Amino acid sequence: MANDSKTRFSARVENYVKYRPGYPSAVIEVFAREFGFKANWTVADVGSGTGISTKLFLDHGNRVFAIEPNKDMRGAAESLLSGYPKFHSIAASSDATTLPDRSVDLVVAAQAFHWFDPQTAGAEFRRILRRGGVAALIWNTRETDASPFLRAYEQLLLKYGADYSTVRHEQVGDAARVAFFGTQDYCTAVLPNAQHLDYEGLKGRLLSSSYAPLAGDARHEPMLAELGELFARHQEEGQVTLAYRTEVFWAPMHDR
Repeated sequence: MANDSKTRFSARVENYVKYRPGYPSAVIEVFAREFGFKANWTVADVGSGTGISTKLFLDHGNRVFAIEPNKDMRGAAESLLSGYPKFHSIAASSDATTLPDRSVDLVVAAQAFHWFDPQTAGAEFRRILRRGGVAALIWNTRETDASPFLRAYEQLLLKYGADYSTVRHEQVGDAARVAFFGTQDYCTAVLPNAQHLDYEGLKGRLLSSSYAPLAGDARHEPMLAELGELFARHQEEGQVTLAYRTEVFWAPMHDR
């Protein structure tokens, strides 16, 4: 991970914990059906952030090593997940996880892969996976054109987002995935997902994003004023819907 990616969410942790979308439990069902994923597998969740994806696997019964370089985000995950005996928090990064060779069955990166160098992360994932192990990438991609609200929200982000067009994970294409997996023959699944938010939830979701101007930035107050107007125009019974598609990519990936 670039140094900026290791620090840029520090001021956003509270909103990240409260307002980022989770991942559908169908991800586990896909993994079980497609490559035999079981509760006794050991998982490394790399770029685990505040533990949203980590919790998905802990709830399934897996032992999970949560690898996260950002101290504030890692601390939030530790507060959230300390009650799980199979949760292990590690201060490390995608290119140096500190895990032993061939020590895990599944390595996953959820909503974090676009911060990685695909080749160095791929080499590290390959090192720590056991023979027959699988690497997977997961992210929630917000639908930008599925409703008048979603189109208006996208325009707000384009207007106020500091580096919105360059840091979104959608910028990661097939070439980066091929460089990471080391093959074009990776598998893909797409699952529906959504958040139903009141205004405070929508504001928190916006401010959890690394590109959203924070308090003290001249764009912050105008952005929130426009967000309030947008919400008032599109809310139904006090809520709006952020629709996502949860995209999943996986392939066997281990040292031969």
